[in-house]
Amino acid sequence: MLLQNKKVAIVGGGMGGLVLARLLQLQNINVKVYERDLNSKIRVQGSPLDLHEDSGLIAMEKANLLDEFYKKIRPNASKARIVNQNFELKFDEYAIKGTGFQEISNADHDSLQDISKPRPEIDRSELRAILLHSLLPETIVWDSQFLSMEKENNGWRLFFKNGKTVYADLVIGADGANSNIRSYISTQKPIYSGITMIEGTIYNAQENAPKLFEFSKGGKVLALGNEQTIMYGTKGDGSLMFLLGSKIPENWITENDLDFKNNQMIFDWFEEVYKDWSSEWHEFFRSEELHFIFRPQYYFPQNQSWETQENLTILGDAAHRMPPFAGKGANLAMLDGLELAEFLTNNSFSDLKTAISYFEKRMLKRAAKSLNDTLSNGEQLHSKNALERLLSIFNPPI
Repeated sequence: MLLQNKKVAIVGGGMGGLVLARLLQLQNINVKVYERDLNSKIRVQGSPLDLHEDSGLIAMEKANLLDEFYKKIRPNASKARIVNQNFELKFDEYAIKGTGFQEISNADHDSLQDISKPRPEIDRSELRAILLHSLLPETIVWDSQFLSMEKENNGWRLFFKNGKTVYADLVIGADGANSNIRSYISTQKPIYSGITMIEGTIYNAQENAPKLFEFSKGGKVLALGNEQTIMYGTKGDGSLMFLLGSKIPENWITENDLDFKNNQMIFDWFEEVYKDWSSEWHEFFRSEELHFIFRPQYYFPQNQSWETQENLTILGDAAHRMPPFAGKGANLAMLDGLELAEFLTNNSFSDLKTAISYFEKRMLKRAAKSLNDTLSNGEQLHSKNALERLLSIFNPPI
């Protein structure tokens, strides 16, 4: 086996890195995951995830974790209600009995139909917990923020902010869209998509945003209008997460010195940029238990490539960062973890470099196609006729 008597270091404890660690441990590989978080509870988790049958679900099945996954899914979380900017209901999946999105979507439409397919949905925190608990004790090395690494023997010496160093024969960067490992592989920079999103989280949403909380019915709400979007949904912990998407210049927000810890300033921004939207949406901004994150949407080039190394690779957002408009980021990362584990352990390749090269070519080809779908969806969702186009796919019966 290629990894016999070798030490594997995975930098980053997201979904892709954890899937990879789980699958390697099932093959008795010596693997550690170096995660910057202080512990498993510290990270603010993002929106719920819907796992796809051709990627995320396959990864969970191969990891022997599918039963645990289905115990934690939220059946209503994937159901959607679509409204216009005036908060007028235009499509309600709850009104459709015995019919899923996949059955009512029109196969003649292009990539927007992908967001209409029913997929089991789970809170990110729950999925991460399942993966963490599947690993052997002390697999995760917490409080390990990667700083740098240098070549040593046939592997790498890694340096962390906490002052510790470790040696690994093989390093895999699973450290997200702003990966520090990536710079050791590629100098290609991300491209701004033209769309910026502001993420807001309201804790104890049933009390702090009661109307919006009740309207969601535990599922998702998607609003389109004026080339802008508002998407929101609730999570199992009682919080509500929303995303405001707009076409604005790349540096507009930073040039205007928006302080994302100043909720009143963000509300003033919303009133300016979303001035044609109903005041119903203002409930998002009335809670003191409200936190914002600035998320300009970038992607790596579709035709990106790099020279394969024999002891280093990357996966997930570190390799193929893209906007969330097709819901494929985490699913692709999990599939990356699945395939990399397979190619490193199935005895089909003569050496590590050949196995990694085969993995990278497949990964980048797959990511390029997904990026094309994602950019197409993003453009359509923020187009002048976005609502009409989406409704024509669903053909709502109300």
